[in-house]
Amino acid sequence: MINGFRCTGRRGPDSGIRPAAIRKLKRIAFSGLILLLVLACGSGCALPGLGTGRENTVKIGVVSTTEGQILGYMQKYMIEHYTDLQVELINNLGSSIVVHNAMVNGDIDLSAVRYTGTDLPGTLGMEPVKDPEEALAIVQREFAERFDQTWFDSYGFENTYVFTVKKEFAEKHRLQNVSDLKELAGDLRLGVDSSWLKRKGDGYEGFTEAYGFTFGKTYPMQIGLVYDAVKNGKMDVVLAYSTDGRIKAYDLHMLKDDRKFFPPYDASPVASNALLKKHPEIGEVLQKLVGKISTEKMQELNYESDGKMKEPSVVARQFLEENHYFEE
Repeated sequence: MINGFRCTGRRGPDSGIRPAAIRKLKRIAFSGLILLLVLACGSGCALPGLGTGRENTVKIGVVSTTEGQILGYMQKYMIEHYTDLQVELINNLGSSIVVHNAMVNGDIDLSAVRYTGTDLPGTLGMEPVKDPEEALAIVQREFAERFDQTWFDSYGFENTYVFTVKKEFAEKHRLQNVSDLKELAGDLRLGVDSSWLKRKGDGYEGFTEAYGFTFGKTYPMQIGLVYDAVKNGKMDVVLAYSTDGRIKAYDLHMLKDDRKFFPPYDASPVASNALLKKHPEIGEVLQKLVGKISTEKMQELNYESDGKMKEPSVVARQFLEENHYFEE
């Protein structure tokens, strides 16, 4: 099919068109197509599949978590508001390793969120670092040298493991730190992520060595079940994620890791330097979110989506509107 003409190269039973005429029509149609392409290129317009849309499109890689989705949409709306660029979200990537490989391969330009405690031992293959500032400095240096990427400063929160109890339980026993559990631990029921019990380094064995006590009973369970378990009194203590919205919604109390057992998991965006060199304005946009989202705020945003069933895109836009990002 060329410009609406069906040219088969042979004479149909009812066509009434000679082969020579068909060849002439082909030449005319082909010339017309070439002219159309020239005009399109000259006018700055592109035909589907032949244009340069990629030049003005930023691809953001997003993992499948609610948190990742919300942050990805924040970046999308911010970039499209403050620049002339378009943004495409590459959604539901399975893990930080998948996101990293997509960055290295050039399939995405920007990671919506990466965590120091995940990428330092994972992507970089280095030992965990307990000091948050040191951990951040290491990943920023290594990602720049190894992968030509910029790891930005933190959004302002970390998503780490945190021992959690009901607020009234904390008040009754005056619990603020994990160390405060020591005198009670022998009689307490601990609900934890199944994999954590057997994990080396920052798993249960390492925890007992660092804090010097064990819990009376430990119950392995899916991480998503621990919140209801402690809320309903089936567990006394659970190991949760610090930005999970149910901590705020269920009025739970997080205990401070006073011996700094868990490595920091500070959250930051990561961008390819090729993108930032080509569009330095993107770096300026991302800086507007640095240090602006606390752990408590991220809990709230996650619960808006997970608990109140709002789309992550809606939660992201509401946050930006409430904080006047679109008024600048």
